[in-house]
Amino acid sequence: MFQNIALENFKPDIIYIHTSIRNINDNEFPAMKDDRAVVAQKINDVYLRFEELWKHLSETYNCPIIQNNFQLPFYRLMGNKDATDYRGKVNFISRLNIAFYDYADTHENFYIHDINYESASYGLEKWSDPFYWHMYKYDMSVHAIPYSTFNVANIIKSVFGKNKKVLNLDLDNTLWGGVIGDAGAEGIEIGQETSLGQTYAEFQKYILAHKDLGVLLTVNSKNSEDTALQGFERPDSILKKEDFISFKANWNSKAENLAETADELGLLPESFVFVDDNPAEREMIRQNFPEAAVVEMKDVEHYIGIIDKSGYFEVTDLSQEDGRRSEMYRENMLRNRARQSCENYEEYLVSLEMKAEIKSFVPIYMSRIAQLTNKSNQFNLTTRRYSQSELEKIAVDPLYVTLYGKLEDKFGDNGVVSVIIGHREKGDLHIDLWLMSCRVLKRDMEFAMMDELVHLCREKGIKKLRGYYYLTAKNSMVKSFYGLQGFTKVSEDLAGNSVWEYVIEPLYVNKNRVIKVNGGERQ
Repeated sequence: MFQNIALENFKPDIIYIHTSIRNINDNEFPAMKDDRAVVAQKINDVYLRFEELWKHLSETYNCPIIQNNFQLPFYRLMGNKDATDYRGKVNFISRLNIAFYDYADTHENFYIHDINYESASYGLEKWSDPFYWHMYKYDMSVHAIPYSTFNVANIIKSVFGKNKKVLNLDLDNTLWGGVIGDAGAEGIEIGQETSLGQTYAEFQKYILAHKDLGVLLTVNSKNSEDTALQGFERPDSILKKEDFISFKANWNSKAENLAETADELGLLPESFVFVDDNPAEREMIRQNFPEAAVVEMKDVEHYIGIIDKSGYFEVTDLSQEDGRRSEMYRENMLRNRARQSCENYEEYLVSLEMKAEIKSFVPIYMSRIAQLTNKSNQFNLTTRRYSQSELEKIAVDPLYVTLYGKLEDKFGDNGVVSVIIGHREKGDLHIDLWLMSCRVLKRDMEFAMMDELVHLCREKGIKKLRGYYYLTAKNSMVKSFYGLQGFTKVSEDLAGNSVWEYVIEPLYVNKNRVIKVNGGERQ
């Protein structure tokens, strides 16, 4: 809460506030003599102390904040009534936690680290062992610290767009019990008839729920496709064929299948989580794709817990586009089929009937824009990362020029797929960020973005664009991007990083000929 010049100069990317129930003073908890109004005021006083801290940090450091909630007390003075009586400590902590949740629900870039759940999962008695407090002033057991910090790391990973995107699933003894090729569809374990069948049904239900988070479901099985499909045709199967964006049931190696699936979806293997009961298959994927996540499966009763505690799909922001991601990728496959039926590529692009909305940043898309800046790697010239709060400040700063690009066609809406951020300096525009989602590659969206950037710069009296390319392990595909846009290379260092310039001509000719932009005619 005090000025900290060193921390301000450091410019933290994220701040984590770790507090505990022991940071609440004894006189701040309810006393038996207190009436309801006094207890309500005590809860509010504690909450406001934290709210003031959060607001100060947000205004000073302009970065995401993680705050843990409170675990329950390790004793209950009134026994079970401690949860329902307004003077109970359990009741007090529960209501205080809800106040924290309400703040998180209404403020961007603020996240709750749920140690209330963690302590329950770990075992509250072990978590809050008083020995560690009185000996070392550690509120949690030393042994619980790795478990807790792993969960903080999951939040940070999600904030910066490092989540996995795809579940690559085996079938036999993974989504159902038994081998369908031997037992037939009627002989596999799924449904309510047996306890084992119920366990697999519960796991399928858990897997299906991931679709609403935007996780893509894919099959990778050594089976004949016709036989494998029979398992999903059973009325008691929770998952159905249409729930999978890719279905590979064949006799190829699972490494080959995963590689083909990644190529079809336009994703890297690092986006995949491979789930298979067979340790030999898991080892094959590890050796071929060390960047992919391979789940170490145990008994089926523990499948859900193993995946759930991994944090592969930790949610920090959930946009409407996340909910329809499977649909978007399915639409992309339809586009690829349409491409094969056209005589030339431009004819294919025209046939898509593309329409784009390309404008300066607006609040309604800010969450998606932030998501893109933290996830896009292949088509990203500088790989700069921005929090939503940073973007909100940039959007209203007259020294910055911003553009988002939203693209739709006859097959569906791709949502916001491209972002440009540049800052003005001595009459030039320095492009800090230019990125595009890989799912719209080779659709000429980059030319439409260039056209709008030039027109916007001319309106603002900007005469020259200065672009930067910083080579990474993933963005080599855009090494020549600025050259294709008509920029001239100014310099390139030994690491492959380059600087480019573009002098805006008074009679600029639009490069885009196939996308209708902002309701106008095709150029």
